[in-house]
Amino acid sequence: MSTTKTRERVAEHKTKVHKTSAQARFDARLSISQKRVFEEAARIKGFKSLSEFVIHTTMEVATNIIERHKAILVSENDKEIFFNALANPPKPNKSLVQAAKYYQKVVVVK
Repeated sequence: MSTTKTRERVAEHKTKVHKTSAQARFDARLSISQKRVFEEAARIKGFKSLSEFVIHTTMEVATNIIERHKAILVSENDKEIFFNALANPPKPNKSLVQAAKYYQKVVVVK
């Protein structure tokens, strides 16, 4: 997923969150060194709070993970369809039979 698309999805999520009144709480324990790293990163990126930084960053990463997973599922499905078509090809229709005969007559040199 492109960075622009990810930012758009995160912004879209923020808009949806602010429009709804229902909220959930998420607590996490972390080491002092982890908290310092997060706080420094939040400050560097200009976030107002550590919570805002964690929510924004986690949402961005989660969205990327989901999009990559969906792409893998789609490609797995496409691969299955492709190999199934190779293993179990449909019978040629009338047009394909005519094209093969024409090819044999005109293109193949005897």
